[in-house]
Amino acid sequence: MSFVNPVNKSFCLEQICESNYQKLLKLIPDLLNLKETAIGLANHNTTLHITVIENTSYTMTVQLSHCFNKNRDEFMEPALKIRIYLDAQLAEVLSDHTRASVAQIFKDPGLSREIMNYKWRLNYFLQKWLDHCLKKNYQFSKAVDYVALN
Repeated sequence: MSFVNPVNKSFCLEQICESNYQKLLKLIPDLLNLKETAIGLANHNTTLHITVIENTSYTMTVQLSHCFNKNRDEFMEPALKIRIYLDAQLAEVLSDHTRASVAQIFKDPGLSREIMNYKWRLNYFLQKWLDHCLKKNYQFSKAVDYVALN
């Protein structure tokens, strides 16, 4: 995939985070009521797993991953950690399976351009991945329901 580098990256990042919030709700309609884990299934595709890491009054932190093996703990990628801002209706990627969070990478807040570029790449990836998942028509159910089916 070619590298997209908008001129006003701050504004575009906010737009992507708004879009990602809407796409997450479209992909997982019961997302805001999710308490633990849900499984997404689509014909002839790997399963999607979403796990609630933290849930507060104004934010929700989740991990969204594909599972490429039957053993759920074996191979989960891209394992995106996403913070959902419920009041602002934004979804921001905090980290993925290969990249640490911004706070761990950039100790100097003066590196604003590098921080913005890092956040841009993470969130742009989420946007494209959500588009892919929506096209595949994943249907989500609670993990308990999934286990009962197998």
